[in-house]
Amino acid sequence: MIREVTANDVEAILAIYNHYISHTIVSFEEEVISAKDLLQRVEAVHATGLPWLVFEAEGKILGYAYASQWKARSAYRFVVEASVYLHPEQGGKGLGTILYEALFERLKKQNLQAVIGCITLPNPASVALHEKFGMEKVGHFAKVGRKFDAWHDVGYWQVML
Repeated sequence: MIREVTANDVEAILAIYNHYISHTIVSFEEEVISAKDLLQRVEAVHATGLPWLVFEAEGKILGYAYASQWKARSAYRFVVEASVYLHPEQGGKGLGTILYEALFERLKKQNLQAVIGCITLPNPASVALHEKFGMEKVGHFAKVGRKFDAWHDVGYWQVML
């Protein structure tokens, strides 16, 4: 089931996200975050009126997706950045697609102009997911993030709503 996040979901989401921080280059954060930090992020997303969704099955959070303001200046207020994270054992099962379908459905109702996806490269699964939703690669920055003693590229994908 797809639903809006609640404060009760924070610990489960935290476990998913901190896995990506500690074990992957997907997130450029290098230090795990606390439940308090994550709750503040959820509240910040909700304060802007944007969705933060979770995929729950049998009482467990298997993944989440949300949209956040792309940049702080007011002229950017019609553009959001979309993110999706799955429990590490849930990749390749179509949950990312289900979450993004629900997220994009909500975003289309909010008078937004565009959705941007930022992907650490290489990441063929994430690229395929974003392109499945009509997103096209619009930018590539070489070696802009350093994590695990290596430089990593970042690509930007965009779709107009």
